Amino acid sequence: MAGLLGHIPGMETTVLEPQNLRPDIIHRVEAMDKESLLLLHRLLLSMEKERLWRELSAEAETDHASGKFDRLTDIIREARAELRKG
Repeated sequence: MAGLLGHIPGMETTVLEPQNLRPDIIHRVEAMDKESLLLLHRLLLSMEKERLWRELSAEAETDHASGKFDRLTDIIREARAELRKG
């Protein structure tokens, strides 16, 4: 986040206090026009998607390193065979 603030004039020296952000953000959202609100919604969804992707990727790496995926190909093959049987 610090890198992002360096690109906004006047924001380099601003100290943000998390406990003060929520009311300010709520006020700004309430004042937004429809287009800005839709854009913010898409941005929040994108941020959440990226956060979840990082989280899932880290968990998958841990699972892979622990050997949880070692039999995955065999399990898929067995499941497909069972599905073909009907």
